[in-house]
Amino acid sequence: MVVLATKLYVGGDAKQRSLDSLTSLVENDLADLDVEFTVGLRDDGFPSVTITGEDAPVARNLLAEEWGAVTPHRDAGETYVGTLESWDDEGFILDAGEPVRIPADELGLGQGNPDQIRRRFGLVQHMPLRFVEGEADEPARLADDERDRLYEWTRGTDRVNVNSATRAEVRATVNRSGHAEDIVTVERLGLLEQSIICREETDGPGLLSDIGPHLRSELLVVVTD
Repeated sequence: MVVLATKLYVGGDAKQRSLDSLTSLVENDLADLDVEFTVGLRDDGFPSVTITGEDAPVARNLLAEEWGAVTPHRDAGETYVGTLESWDDEGFILDAGEPVRIPADELGLGQGNPDQIRRRFGLVQHMPLRFVEGEADEPARLADDERDRLYEWTRGTDRVNVNSATRAEVRATVNRSGHAEDIVTVERLGLLEQSIICREETDGPGLLSDIGPHLRSELLVVVTD
């Protein structure tokens, strides 16, 4: 079994749609392998995938690489994935099956308090983030490749990050709002966290203003330098 480092936190019909979407994504990931699988949901909102078959070890590694994996044992100096659970003046708290605090001075994302940094880089709640497990007496920190990814966002075109919606739901909302030609694509950050990448001439704040009323989500815009 592998526990995927992406959370399912919506309820009602949206919960079943999200589970169905995840099942389809996992099926696509494992299409070329000789395995059978079932998708479940833990009480803490992390999905688990139970895999059997000749290629099961390969399948587990593939899913862990694609989604990140929640594990009860983490080794110092190694990189893992947690979801952004909360933030305060002291830093970020990630959910990696248990709370992982990343102090403000270990974020490595420039000036500002944690909430200002979160908003500048479009870090919507529950977004998966890679972190490095600290040594015995040292705190965790954001991984270097995570910092690089977030800085890269500020150098391209504007983007609007969204939570609480699948990629298909976000694409449908963009289309219904008449902005299909104003975006490049919708990038999947997690199961329910997406990033709408704008075209060069598209104004991110304007796009957010137009689609925001149609999504029961947190939306944050990343405005490029």
